Amino acid sequence: MRITALAGGVGGARFLRGLLHHARQTAAAAEGRGAADHLELTVIGNTGDDITLFGLRVCPDIDTLLYTLGGGIHEGQGWGRADETHHLAEELAALGAEPQWFTLGDKDFATHVYRSQLLGQGMPLSAVVERLSARWGLGELGVRLLPMTDTPVETHVVVDDGGDQRAIHFQEWWVRHRAALPAERFVVAGLDRATPAPGVLDAIREADLVVLPPSNPVVSIGIILGVPGVRDALRGTRAPVVGVSPLVGGRPVRGHADVCLRTIGVEESSAGVAGLYSDFLDGWLVDEDDAMPDRRGLEVVRRPLLMSSVEAAADMAGATVDLGMRLRAARATA
Repeated sequence: MRITALAGGVGGARFLRGLLHHARQTAAAAEGRGAADHLELTVIGNTGDDITLFGLRVCPDIDTLLYTLGGGIHEGQGWGRADETHHLAEELAALGAEPQWFTLGDKDFATHVYRSQLLGQGMPLSAVVERLSARWGLGELGVRLLPMTDTPVETHVVVDDGGDQRAIHFQEWWVRHRAALPAERFVVAGLDRATPAPGVLDAIREADLVVLPPSNPVVSIGIILGVPGVRDALRGTRAPVVGVSPLVGGRPVRGHADVCLRTIGVEESSAGVAGLYSDFLDGWLVDEDDAMPDRRGLEVVRRPLLMSSVEAAADMAGATVDLGMRLRAARATA
């Protein structure tokens, strides 16, 4: 089965780890019946929150996907490396180097040094991500990770700071200010010039199922959808497109998706998020207690959406795949 997912950082990565766990369970059961089904997972990762820090190119969502799927994530944080030290960051702080609101661990620094070295030699980001994926063994898991584009893209936030409007990098608004500064709008520099990275459009067109994990619909999946050609590919794919709401009771499980929705004038609800995908979405998983009005052409499944463990994430991923396969079978017999 070929599944293509559009994903941001922590929520998307944990869901996809659950999907791999579900696939292993399913394959083990199928082998007992002599009918194993191999999963080929392509992940299109958001690069809209990339940032240059200390002269190094940092790709937070891509790295969270690498570390989570590769088994090296800091579980408590959901980002960064496990068993990390911070000697380099401490020395930079002692030197007065800025910024000090974005802390990078020593092992994490190695990733950014290596990526920046290769980018400086003229290697496209997609090729760099391929090398990093090999280091984390993603190919052995049946996973191909693609950046949404090789074009440098950065999300900025126009904020109201004491009556004055100014633009700051998304990471400063998200990490330093915890999305507390009132946001007027998001501006994605470079997105109008971006083209999909090699393999992105083919992964959508050739998939058996396209999945939207519970990633931020505005500044993660929304940025991927803004890459010219991606939304058209989703509209044109023969595969069902199934999404998982990132909200439970109108609130994100983590992060500030509700603030992002409010900023763009969209209702802070599962229904509001589904509306952002209405031109291509076929199936939608929402929490069992969330209100979701009937919408023609959209099949809704209600179930618990808290990823409290890998097993819980696997159950959620399994429900997503089951819905996608039902929709696919219905199309085949229509």
